[in-house]
Amino acid sequence: MALELLLLALLAGVVVPLQAGFNAALARHAGRVEWAAFTNFVVGTVSLGLWLIARRAAVPDASALARAPWWAWAGGLLGAFYVSAITQATPRLGVAVTLGVSIAGTMLASLALDATGSLGLTLRPITGTRLLGAALLVAGVLFVRR
Repeated sequence: MALELLLLALLAGVVVPLQAGFNAALARHAGRVEWAAFTNFVVGTVSLGLWLIARRAAVPDASALARAPWWAWAGGLLGAFYVSAITQATPRLGVAVTLGVSIAGTMLASLALDATGSLGLTLRPITGTRLLGAALLVAGVLFVRR
């Protein structure tokens, strides 16, 4: 694994609790979690648009996008659900518990996707070591919650 990708993933993990806190604060001011999530996506869309313009990235061919499987389009829907759910849970559960439970769910779903090779991903069998790691993660969430 490339060190750069590991560092990028680590940085992505670092910003998740910040995003949860930012969105929770925005929800307090917006009056609804959904408006905070919507604002989050508008800011993200504008930011990505500016990044693509600055990078002079070619616009993808519409027919290529149309050939994507139907389920590939669900990423935006799942992203909206995730941001809304985390924004709602964070003020009530705290950042550590909310994200700990979320990460435990992420790990369990990740193991299932790896084990089945679903969504066109590389097949990676579930091993005892991987199961132990997931169990320790869930145990960690329980300890943080207490």
